[in-house]
Amino acid sequence: MHHSGDLDMTRRGLLFGTAATAALTAAPFRAPARAATVGETAMPSPATGADAPSLSPVLSKVTFTVNGQRRDLELDTRTTLLDALREHLHLTGTKKGCDHGQCGACTVIVDGQRINSCLTLAVMHEGGSVTTIEGLGLPGKLHPMQAAFVEHDGYQCGYCTPGQICSAVAMLDEIKAGVPSHVTADLNAAPQATVEEYRERMSGNICRCGAYSNIVDAISDVARREA
Repeated sequence: MHHSGDLDMTRRGLLFGTAATAALTAAPFRAPARAATVGETAMPSPATGADAPSLSPVLSKVTFTVNGQRRDLELDTRTTLLDALREHLHLTGTKKGCDHGQCGACTVIVDGQRINSCLTLAVMHEGGSVTTIEGLGLPGKLHPMQAAFVEHDGYQCGYCTPGQICSAVAMLDEIKAGVPSHVTADLNAAPQATVEEYRERMSGNICRCGAYSNIVDAISDVARREA
């Protein structure tokens, strides 16, 4: 048996569609305002005007070296390093992918280490040195890793490529420095430059086009030349 309320919802669905009906039925019920009775304390009203807290952003000056050049910025303290690079310094080679540190498209090299620039605040790197894809090489003078990616077709759409290249450059330096990975068999010996190490260490950089085998070939080529 249908209740009158069910029929009313059916009519609404026919007239407005299910999405609109859901919006109508989901509207919260608001009881009429009631004056406080004896023994109760009235809730304070929200602060307005001069009593309201300021919602203006907090700005801070930050100075760091980006691709060998000193840069001085005044930023909202909530600005990520990624947004500082892209929106304030107009270095758009560094890509914004997931903005959650899961895809690696925003990888840059800070003080010699690769990081996800979407997960760190710009003000945290006062005095630091940042290298983006623009700082690795120039069109007429490519970095060896950039040249290897071109030679081995280590990309398709190219969106993740800047992060892949920055990550690969820093990753080889990690192996040279003796930093172990999850697949390093002997922690008392220097890690070896192997395909297994490359795949594990580059696993934080996602290529949705699936150019992984060519990326590994490019990294292997550079590693052999630097050996």
